[in-house]
Amino acid sequence: MGKKVKGISGVLFALIIIVGLMLLSTSLVVTKENEFSLIKKFGKIERVVDSAGLSFKTPFIETVEKLPKDIQFYDMPESDVITVDKKTMVADSYVLWRILDPILFAQTVNSSIPIAEGRINTNVYNAMKNVISSNTQHEVISGRDGELNVAFMEDIGDSLKAYGIELITVENKHLDLPSDNKNAVFERMISERGQMAATYTAEGESEAQIIRNNTDKEFEISISNAQTLAAKTIAEGEAEYMRILSNAYSDQTKSDFYTFVRALEAARVSLAGSDKTLILSEDSPLAEIFYTIE
Repeated sequence: MGKKVKGISGVLFALIIIVGLMLLSTSLVVTKENEFSLIKKFGKIERVVDSAGLSFKTPFIETVEKLPKDIQFYDMPESDVITVDKKTMVADSYVLWRILDPILFAQTVNSSIPIAEGRINTNVYNAMKNVISSNTQHEVISGRDGELNVAFMEDIGDSLKAYGIELITVENKHLDLPSDNKNAVFERMISERGQMAATYTAEGESEAQIIRNNTDKEFEISISNAQTLAAKTIAEGEAEYMRILSNAYSDQTKSDFYTFVRALEAARVSLAGSDKTLILSEDSPLAEIFYTIE
């Protein structure tokens, strides 16, 4: 009888331990670094655990729902968008986002990642449509280096915060022309660039010709002014020369001296070289000068 009582006691003790472990396991909440733990009571969110570690809940009454805390990647499906000049572009983009407010996220999209991605897809596509439809095809192609992404984010604004979602970035994997008319559009763009280049070249040639004409005109004016100044200077020099001669011949003494100096200069020139002999006839003007010297 004693052994039977002990056996029953052992079974009860084991059952108590098992029940205790079950209660402990159902009351423990393990929250990882990259997740939120939403503690619900009869379907209503009581609290949110956003720090990694262990926490507790009421067994069988409170439940736990997990939501991702890290950055999420959403690959948007390809879609057609129309530019302001009625040209079709094919957009293939992706979005980086994360849950900013887990309670609001759970209330608005029922804690569903697919539903949240649907809201994101709608908002991002509308923003892309608004931005691209206000730009020409050339502007869209030129803005693929990041300008369009900034414009998308500005158009979206804070609209996704109503779902507890933070939109980090919108990036284009592919934003180009439809494959069936890509070559034709590129050829047209090349032709347009060629026409623009020809226009710029013609304008440059016209400006260059104007500059050359102005330069030639200024050069001719400068030459004319220089020739006029040279002629004036020569005339003044000749006038001064004649004045000096006039003064030299106005007085007999000065005239004789001048004649004498000229005779000596002529004789010096005649005696240049190896032959130092000067032969003059009696009627030579040079001889007359020497004959008249007293």
